[in-house]
Amino acid sequence: MPARPGDPVDLVLAPRDGLALARRDLTADCSRCVGLCCVLPAFAASADFAFDKPADTPCRHLQTDARCGVHDQLRDRGMPGCVVFDCFGAGQRVTQVTFGGAARTTDPASTAAVSAVFPVMRQLTELLWHLTEAEALLPAGPLRGEATAARDHTERLTHCTPAELSALDAAQLRREVGDLLGRVSEVVRSVVPDRARDRRSADLMGASLRGADLHGASLRGAQLIGADLRGADLRRADLLGADLRAADLGGADLTGALFLTGPQLTAARGDGATRLPASLARPAHWPTGTPAPTGRARPARRPRRR
Repeated sequence: MPARPGDPVDLVLAPRDGLALARRDLTADCSRCVGLCCVLPAFAASADFAFDKPADTPCRHLQTDARCGVHDQLRDRGMPGCVVFDCFGAGQRVTQVTFGGAARTTDPASTAAVSAVFPVMRQLTELLWHLTEAEALLPAGPLRGEATAARDHTERLTHCTPAELSALDAAQLRREVGDLLGRVSEVVRSVVPDRARDRRSADLMGASLRGADLHGASLRGAQLIGADLRGADLRRADLLGADLRAADLGGADLTGALFLTGPQLTAARGDGATRLPASLARPAHWPTGTPAPTGRARPARRPRRR
């Protein structure tokens, strides 16, 4: 199905499974926003952006209808940073809920008010993304009750006034939710037989992990920039906050990977043989074909010492 103008240009539609449906309000809907991500953030000329843009200033590509004029050419125009960004639905919430459907404005005071709220809302919607998954992962019981309560609390915060959102200690909330998600991860991964050792926050930048057995491992916060993960077994791996920029996921198996997001996949490289969780979309820039075999098979799993 082709993308509509203003849609995230690097994604195709994901299967509408239960988790994807539960997250339907946590997906950017540019038609209900006023181009906040094209106005509020600052960026500098780099590998991610072709030019400098100050904060609270419209991007040169932003049109009067609040849509990107080159949304289908962003990579070719040297703007991959725009492609990777995802507000998790914060844009439409700020526009439609916090500010009651306000139109795009050039008034400095109004822009400053929105600028103070948008990054907070974006943190809340990302937390909701993960908490929704946590609920889906857990059976009925006390821990699932905690996840539900945390999700309900976070959802209520998204309906706060601009002043309340600006004053919110989002960092503290992230720490609390992060602790909860860590406990959820331990419970879910505890049933993985002979699971791989944890590599939490490990520096694996550029690491050769081709065919690696990472089944059930915690890679939370790991630096995997440019890592070779071709053919790696990442089933049930915890990827919360893992940096996958330019990581090669060709042929990797991420079935059931925990707390993975679209931006992480979009920043990485994959192919037609990469297996993803059913609720996530395959980035459109990934080739659809399967590369020819190189003769290197995935090593056999060996028993590990605890």
